[in-house]
Amino acid sequence: MLQPSTSTEKRTEPVALTVRPVRAGSALAGNRLSPAIPWIVLGASVAASFALFALLAAASGGQFSVVGAVLIGALAYLAVITIMSASVEGTRQAADRFVTGLVTGAFLLAMVPLVSVAITVVSNGLARFDAEFFNSSMRNVTGEGGGALHAMIGTLLITLAATVISVPLGLMTSIYLVEYGRGRLAKIITFLVDVMTGIPSIVAGLFAFALFALFLGPGVRMGIVGSVALSVLMIPVVVRSSEEMLRLVPNELREASYALGVPKWRTILKVVLPTSIAGITTGIMLAIARVIGETAPLLITAGFTASMNYGLFSDRMQSLPVYVYTQFMNKGNPAFAFVDRAWAAALVLILIVMALNLVARLIARWFAPKNGR
Repeated sequence: MLQPSTSTEKRTEPVALTVRPVRAGSALAGNRLSPAIPWIVLGASVAASFALFALLAAASGGQFSVVGAVLIGALAYLAVITIMSASVEGTRQAADRFVTGLVTGAFLLAMVPLVSVAITVVSNGLARFDAEFFNSSMRNVTGEGGGALHAMIGTLLITLAATVISVPLGLMTSIYLVEYGRGRLAKIITFLVDVMTGIPSIVAGLFAFALFALFLGPGVRMGIVGSVALSVLMIPVVVRSSEEMLRLVPNELREASYALGVPKWRTILKVVLPTSIAGITTGIMLAIARVIGETAPLLITAGFTASMNYGLFSDRMQSLPVYVYTQFMNKGNPAFAFVDRAWAAALVLILIVMALNLVARLIARWFAPKNGR
């Protein structure tokens, strides 16, 4: 006869949960310095450093060193704020403040020469930043007056021709490396592009000069020779930047196009290039900005002249970098007129490079995929 089975039930008693209070000195939830404390420490450190250097200069009769006072003040600030943070906030937060101070100091130190160069060029270049400088050349000018119109026209023509040469070659090379290149040939091309990226500009100028000397004779100097020299410097930059942009295109887009029966060349033309056009255009603009200020290759290949020349295939052609060099190195009477023209041309060159970078940013934003273009 079957008897019902009895089961014993186990009683579970509730477990008391104890919460330990977090200590105020913990590394994760400890005390924090007031946001005003770092600024107060910085001001006090710099003030104490300036006072110390002022006393030393007065005692020794030497010159007051602003750079030394700033550096000693920054080092004192790092030491004091690290010690204060370690005693109040813990070692982890102290290490964070120390590294943040080092990074900020490195950034400010890197900005010093950039700001100094910008201020120097602007202050010296405004002396001849007038209408005559932009609408006249140096033909028959031996002293004051004259301008750099011939150099501006030469720079624009030489750089435009170099862009026309470099962009198709660089873009097609990058397409081959990303879409078609496999095996040893692709590795050799990649290696050569990397080598050309670090080639000195003077070597590019000598190459173009020697190349045209084989066909047109020694001593030839034309604008197109300078364009070829600049294209040697531009092509590897265009290849590397375009290659990286093409590799960022998702393979799913290519596979979707292939699934619809679209051939590979049309997929590249209609899918891959429009998707990466913003990055490619930015790379091209940066490559132009990189070569537009080259002096050595243009001095060898295009030469210099004081007259207007609109023909790339006829005679010498002046450019802004060479114009700056010739005005500063071949001073006449009065010397300040040549120096002022050199500074004004340098300011124009910087403004052109800045404009190219702004155009690159605008194009990248305009053709970005998020805008649906």
